[in-house]
Amino acid sequence: MAVVGRDAQIAGAATAGTAWWDLSRIPPVYLIVGAIALIMPAIASEFVLYQIFGWALILGMIGLSLMFVGGYGGMVSLAQMAVAGMAGYMTAILGTSAIDTISLGWPWWLAVPVAVVIAMLFGTVTGALAVRTEGIYTIMITLAIATAFFYFANQNYPIFNGFSGFNGVHPPVFLGVDWREPVPFYYLVLVLAALAYFAVLYVSRSPFGLALQGVRDNARRMAALGFNVTAHRIAAYAFAGLIAGIAGVLNVWLNGQISPGAISTGKAIDILIIAVAGGLRHPVGPFIGALIYVVLRTFSLDVLVALGLDGQRFQLLIGLGFLAIVFWSPDGVLGLSDRWRARAGGRDPLTGERREGH
Repeated sequence: MAVVGRDAQIAGAATAGTAWWDLSRIPPVYLIVGAIALIMPAIASEFVLYQIFGWALILGMIGLSLMFVGGYGGMVSLAQMAVAGMAGYMTAILGTSAIDTISLGWPWWLAVPVAVVIAMLFGTVTGALAVRTEGIYTIMITLAIATAFFYFANQNYPIFNGFSGFNGVHPPVFLGVDWREPVPFYYLVLVLAALAYFAVLYVSRSPFGLALQGVRDNARRMAALGFNVTAHRIAAYAFAGLIAGIAGVLNVWLNGQISPGAISTGKAIDILIIAVAGGLRHPVGPFIGALIYVVLRTFSLDVLVALGLDGQRFQLLIGLGFLAIVFWSPDGVLGLSDRWRARAGGRDPLTGERREGH
């Protein structure tokens, strides 16, 4: 059997003889967080459900798509927000919105899957253009694609309605439930985010995922072993595009509208910050980073005003918060957690060796 890299071997050993869905392998803290998430509507206000946790889970899914190509594939993409934006735009264009002169009025059960497929294809094409480069060139190509889409949507009025975009894009009423209501929408986002999380775990431990990690660790060796390096990388972008596309539909439903501002360069950078600050080593990292981002984004203005400072500087407070995380731990919040556990266990946080006296 081909050797696919140190991390891939570790992942393969970890999954040997066990099923990926075995609950005994899930850390207890995850089960506790999951239980709290399920009962959240009973203890949180509608604002917290909708604007804090709902938004954080959606951004976490987009960050998760970046984490997949970056953490498992070794490729940094700044186009994931653009892919999500493509799904949001297609949902508005193919479905219903307040701009009925452009929207085609398709039923949601047809418009949404087509929108996600188009976004997935957009992500695949982005990957096909980017995977033949490495390092800074990959970042620049994906950023150029995202920027080009932003300007195209901003200047195109017949299809994308230009600067104004679309409003009045809402979730449907289905199975007798109005999914626009905070509690049903929260559970919808929670279920889809959980499915995306477990899908990434499953794929990362599948033969494709292990081969992708091998490509990340040593692409030349994997090619010599007969693996199609380019095809694996493009497939990673396609899978990431699927996750980002689903999140894009949820995002346009959350906001009820979409405009070029939602896919700007700043938004693309935000997704990168979210993924890196949370941690790129595990799929839970982007969700942690997204929750931190949403909390800072929501309450930083109030904090500054309470301190008698200029409220317009809330972006500075957000930036300082993420800078502190990355400064103390290049691996993000997950890295900090690992260091704390290592120190509590009397081990060196860098080498993992037990210190003397413990």
